[in-house]
Amino acid sequence: MPPSHVILIADDEKNTREGLSLALERPDCVILTAAHGGEALEILRTRPVDLLLTDIRMPEMDGNRLIDAAREVSPSTEIIVLTGHGTVENAVEAMKKGVFDYLLKPISLDELGLLVERVLEKRALREENQALHEQLEERHGFEHIIGSSTQMDAVFQRVRQVAPTRATVLIHGESGTGKELIAGAIHYHSPRKEKRFVKINCGALAPTLLESELFGHEAGAFTDARKQKIGRFELADGGTLFLDEVTETSPDFQVKLLRVLQEQEFERVGGSDTIHVDVRVIAASNQDIEKCVREGRFREDLYYRLNVVRMEIPPLRERQGDIPLLVQAFLKECCEANGKPLLKISQKTLDALARYPWPGNVRQLRNAIEGMVVLSTAHGLTPRNLPPEILSASKQPTLQIKIGATLEDMEREMIRATLAQNGGNRAATARSLGVGRKTLYRKLEEYGLESSAEAE
Repeated sequence: MPPSHVILIADDEKNTREGLSLALERPDCVILTAAHGGEALEILRTRPVDLLLTDIRMPEMDGNRLIDAAREVSPSTEIIVLTGHGTVENAVEAMKKGVFDYLLKPISLDELGLLVERVLEKRALREENQALHEQLEERHGFEHIIGSSTQMDAVFQRVRQVAPTRATVLIHGESGTGKELIAGAIHYHSPRKEKRFVKINCGALAPTLLESELFGHEAGAFTDARKQKIGRFELADGGTLFLDEVTETSPDFQVKLLRVLQEQEFERVGGSDTIHVDVRVIAASNQDIEKCVREGRFREDLYYRLNVVRMEIPPLRERQGDIPLLVQAFLKECCEANGKPLLKISQKTLDALARYPWPGNVRQLRNAIEGMVVLSTAHGLTPRNLPPEILSASKQPTLQIKIGATLEDMEREMIRATLAQNGGNRAATARSLGVGRKTLYRKLEEYGLESSAEAE
């Protein structure tokens, strides 16, 4: 096991330093020693130290001065004070400065071992929490929301503006555009990031189950409610609650949700005690919310309560310039997840992916890349690896028109190409172009294309 902890012993007595070094020796620790405070301080300045064991009485720089200096140069270092009976008051004073603990000389090695173990466990837990926090930030931060288009720049800017506030946010976007990622980015860039980010899909649960999930229930509130359940609002206290597909909720539930948003209080199902919470709500929908309000499917007052800050997430077809970035990111992710070396992707394959309209948006693109990676038997991805619907779309004929062409030139070329695609059939051509037959006949005559058309 490679050393993972560094312990520094500062004591002017050589025998004490050597004895403590031997007692604390373990495979996962590096033991350093210093004969006085000044020497210990130099070590603290040059390398990270997890634990400092320091005597109070030392020449040149005593333990109290060393503690003050250590707090400046290495604030994360834990400190244990070693003291004799005559300097207990100094040790107690050091405790007020935030040292971990103190030990009386002569040192009990068993007591020292337990104390050091507690310090290292505390640091390991802190490092684990920090690593988890960094993973969450990476997962929910801007780094995981890929895009360099002007549309996504506008989304990022709105996230930066709204994240530090308490404002309720309503996110609108088609299915698969990444509404949950945006909600997560708002939370993890807000003052609430140390608390929970709780999410629920309102459209996936029946009204009675949704109420129990959000507000909780008491034991015996209904059949199968054998014990008390804490709801999502309580779990999100101090943090953020993400209500996805909020327009799928029932009118009765919307009344209760409105009360919670206004009063920040509720009762569990089957309970009478009022529970107060501090929760920021971010809601999302892929529906035309204003239409839902007009049709009476969504309460107008709830809509206005949620719509404090509105965010529109553009569909992938409106930011096709981001597709190559997304493809490369998903390719790397999927290759790593499936134990494959990073596959190369041909330009023709990338072009086909960039041209596809992606009705399922970013989610559909990621699933397509994962399927291509899993089924690939070569070192690269070619058009043959494309899913059938994308491959079929990529084979559809396209029309290239030079920049600077007049509208008449463009219209003539579009009619000519569509007529050719339909084998000269004027009725089929009119249907393809979305115009009436008389309009098409007039245009054929105007552009001199009658000879290319078949009589019906």
